Amino acid sequence: MVLNRVVRAAVAVCAAVTFAGCSSDDSPEPDGTTISVDAMRNALLKAAEVGPTWKTPTESAAPSQLVSICGADTAPTGIPGGPQLVSAPLSDEGAEGVQSLTQYALVYADAVSAATALATLRTVADACPPTVSKPAKTGDREEPAYTETAATTPLEEGGWSGFVTTRNKQYDKAHAATADVAVAALARANVVLVDQYAIYRLGKSDAGANPQFSADWQKLVGTTIRRVGGQ
Repeated sequence: MVLNRVVRAAVAVCAAVTFAGCSSDDSPEPDGTTISVDAMRNALLKAAEVGPTWKTPTESAAPSQLVSICGADTAPTGIPGGPQLVSAPLSDEGAEGVQSLTQYALVYADAVSAATALATLRTVADACPPTVSKPAKTGDREEPAYTETAATTPLEEGGWSGFVTTRNKQYDKAHAATADVAVAALARANVVLVDQYAIYRLGKSDAGANPQFSADWQKLVGTTIRRVGGQ
């Protein structure tokens, strides 16, 4: 079935509805000047902290690129500069859809490099078209026709600053489904945090299919930041 294939593909782009037990007791505090790779590794959320049905994908090589900021058919965004990279992808697939959380910590040598990297990512986000409509695809990447909207706004949280690009994807009525995606990029000191949070829902074909979406992505991002010592 076409939509089942879409659900499988959506694991790479989809995020959390519930999560529990996000304790920051064992997370190192940054020294105010630099944040270490270990601090970021400990701060990124683990599957059990997001929810009981969440899983970490099978171990694989470190990614060479980030997620797509603009969505639709745009390529994943390259990793700006030469940071040390920590990543933590998580997913939850069920009968009604797919959720995923893809986390990246880009740890640079200094704050200037991190600020430059954030500016590079913001340039990509600012170029995202506000609306994209695509016809149905066939073959290996089979997908129904859809319309996707995107908007980018500034974001500040606990001493971190950057932006978030939120997208809503509506499939045609014959294949009712919707996806909401948030890509947040925030910098503090020498680190850029990139979180993609998304939820893909089968059988829903309206913009309000995921009413907790905004609160959920903000909660996830805020939890990670507090674990680094951002508040």
